[in-house]
Amino acid sequence: MAIPKEKLRQMELLIFDLDGTLVDSELDLANSVNATLEKIGRKPLSVELIASYVGQGVTVLISRALGADATPELIERATEIFLAHYRAHMLDNTATYPGVREALAELDGRKMAVLTNKPVRFSREILSGLGLAECFLQIYGGNSFENKKPDPIGLHRLMEEAGVPPARTMMIGDSTADVLAGRNAGAWTCGVNYGFGAPTLDETPPDIRIDDLRELPKLLNGKS
Repeated sequence: MAIPKEKLRQMELLIFDLDGTLVDSELDLANSVNATLEKIGRKPLSVELIASYVGQGVTVLISRALGADATPELIERATEIFLAHYRAHMLDNTATYPGVREALAELDGRKMAVLTNKPVRFSREILSGLGLAECFLQIYGGNSFENKKPDPIGLHRLMEEAGVPPARTMMIGDSTADVLAGRNAGAWTCGVNYGFGAPTLDETPPDIRIDDLRELPKLLNGKS
């Protein structure tokens, strides 16, 4: 463990990624990407491949799904198609990962926020639809700031709003973008091994890694 136990107990602000960390949105994202590809005359992709494209925002997701030969005009058109489809179907299959609700309940005494590269409107609607929005003091998305993660701008804003320094802040996510965002902001980082971006954590190891979000309150409360 790269974080001393006394530091873990001092965490005041927990900033969570959304897709692959709090919610399993893999199938709804894949279905919307494939509906987009079908509409523009392209063949569908596997759920696993599409999931590997998630984490850096909608434009990157669509660009990767279309391939290197896609023109800016096609990417823009496909993005519009995707957003319209996803808006209507983003809660068809999406659900919290096992243990997320229990973990958030145990962490209730701390300040919590969400920082995702997904558009903020969708992020808030998903969390509201799942009955989780009230757990967080703030929910910011990929279009809330000039730059997305791994840029630290979102973390800086959340720390400022919460009045919590980096040394008492932790970024929790499933991908390299989350780890780098936390590191760039001077905060501690926690990687979740169950998210669809988890393989990237081997490239950029976080301070700690967990297999289940229920491990987090135990660590922070000095019970593990």
